[in-house]
Amino acid sequence: MNNINKREIIVIIVLFLLVLGFSFYYNYGSVFREMNSVCFEERCFTVEIADDDEERQQGLMFRESLEQDKGMFFVFPKNDIYPFWMKNTLIPLDIIWIDENRIVVFISKNVQPCVADPCQIIEPEKEALYVLELNAGTSDEIGLEVGDEVEFRNV
Repeated sequence: MNNINKREIIVIIVLFLLVLGFSFYYNYGSVFREMNSVCFEERCFTVEIADDDEERQQGLMFRESLEQDKGMFFVFPKNDIYPFWMKNTLIPLDIIWIDENRIVVFISKNVQPCVADPCQIIEPEKEALYVLELNAGTSDEIGLEVGDEVEFRNV
């Protein structure tokens, strides 16, 4: 009987941890499903969110334009170095890396589309959890600098 109780307790603990894990994943994901704007002070950009491997790989590839005040917001599973390239991207972009504290840690300005292989790889100098792509020139237009704070909003 003592062995049965230990097994039951282990099963209950495992089930509890699974439920807790799914709950955390659902709540973490819901933050980004509900968020639709990334803001620097009062300047906000409506974003499409790429938070899985397929969406992150596709990004803004093959798009012929990006509306003013729009962007693509990449959410990664952990803080790390995330290189980007412009293969099959048709529009010039500013690429902004943001850490887990919502601080801009690296900016690559006016990155041009790749016209021949091999494409240039843009590798940030610091780890990030998020990457934001905006139309080229936007970061200069708003005076964005490394160290600036970012706010995520549901506008």
